Amino acid sequence: MLMGVRLEGDRRGSGQVARALVASAWLALAIACPAFADVLSRPVSPPPPGRPAGGIEVAAGDGLMRALAQAAAGAVFVLAPGEHRGPVVITRPVTIWGPRTAVVRSAGVGTTIDVKAPGTRLLGFTVDGSGTRFEDTDAGVHVRADDCTVEGLCVTRALFGIAVSGAHRALIIGNEVVGSGARDFGMRGDAIRLWEVRDSVIARNYVHESRDMVVWYSPGNRVEDNFVEGGRYGTHFMYSSRNQVRGNTYLRNLVGVFVMYCDNVEVTGNLVAAASPGEGLGLGLKEAGNVRVEHNRFVRCPTGVFIDTSPIQISHLNTFTDNAFEFCESGVTFHSSEKRNAFTGNAFNGCACTVRVDGHGDATGVRWAGNYYEDYAGYDLDGDGTGDVPHEPRSLSNQLTSQRENFQFFRGTPALGLLDVVSRVLPVLTPKVLFTDATPLLKRPAGAGVTHAH
Repeated sequence: MLMGVRLEGDRRGSGQVARALVASAWLALAIACPAFADVLSRPVSPPPPGRPAGGIEVAAGDGLMRALAQAAAGAVFVLAPGEHRGPVVITRPVTIWGPRTAVVRSAGVGTTIDVKAPGTRLLGFTVDGSGTRFEDTDAGVHVRADDCTVEGLCVTRALFGIAVSGAHRALIIGNEVVGSGARDFGMRGDAIRLWEVRDSVIARNYVHESRDMVVWYSPGNRVEDNFVEGGRYGTHFMYSSRNQVRGNTYLRNLVGVFVMYCDNVEVTGNLVAAASPGEGLGLGLKEAGNVRVEHNRFVRCPTGVFIDTSPIQISHLNTFTDNAFEFCESGVTFHSSEKRNAFTGNAFNGCACTVRVDGHGDATGVRWAGNYYEDYAGYDLDGDGTGDVPHEPRSLSNQLTSQRENFQFFRGTPALGLLDVVSRVLPVLTPKVLFTDATPLLKRPAGAGVTHAH
């Protein structure tokens, strides 16, 4: 029996080497293939909001400024195709509708449409340009009142696309926000920016080549079904608890979603793909607690999920359930030896390493149960779908690259691969156990990575 156990352990070691090599090969293929990001369909522009009944026709030129100066509360304005000169300030609740060919154009200074009246609705038209002062939050549209709707607009060439400040119950729905695409992210403004906003919805927007979609000091909002591409932070939460981010697609951003100093945030059903090479993240947590991460799919990201000092409160627990990590350099990276995180029912396919812990730590304080690991080399004699031996990954190469950053230059090379083989043959070089899953799955869970994204 003892000899049999030892032979089985040798087989497991050989299987781990073989599967790791296969995973690395698939990872290299995925990273080398740029077509993945290209084949994802971009959102089709939703039909523009319907023209309101009645309404006052506004001719191109300076007509909008004059109409707003004389407007009664509740007035409806219909913009004719052509250029409407801005900036304009809305101080009474009105509805402004126009086709995309109706363009409210900035004079190059300040905010183009400044909304200060509650209940205002902006529907369908194009906003072109803004001022260039970051400290003044020069924006295409800036909402500063409650119960406003911005729907179906195209905002282009504005420093900040759509900003909402100090407002409740804003609806930012179905807009396209086009950033400057400046090479330096710091020179771009935010596409959509919520600052001290509550009970609002950001949904079905298409954002590309901008900087961030920001939710700061803004609890209780929903970010749903958006497509964010080519920016820095797809969605960045800071000091904003009780938010929901679900069904979004984040493509070719530096970071998909980052949750900082927040509690009770739900991250569900999102697709995060092709994060920037090198430092890109699918999801980051920084001092965040009671975060629920479910049914997300992280594809071809250098790091799928990054966890730093999260949760910070002893009573909090972060849960990661039914997510898929595919062809990531690292599925999950911990900044140090974290605790009070639980991973259940997740699937790890084609990742160079499932888990990485920076410094000299490990992930043994994290709860792992019932996950699928492509490199699991155990067996299932009773056929219940769960491995009969725990999954306890050990990798000397990952241990060294985690402790010494300069060694990361050699990741994926035969030298480090050989080091892992030698560490299995010579017990004196055996690395420590990184984490333990006592009930690993033999097949990928059906619900892992089933998203609601595009």
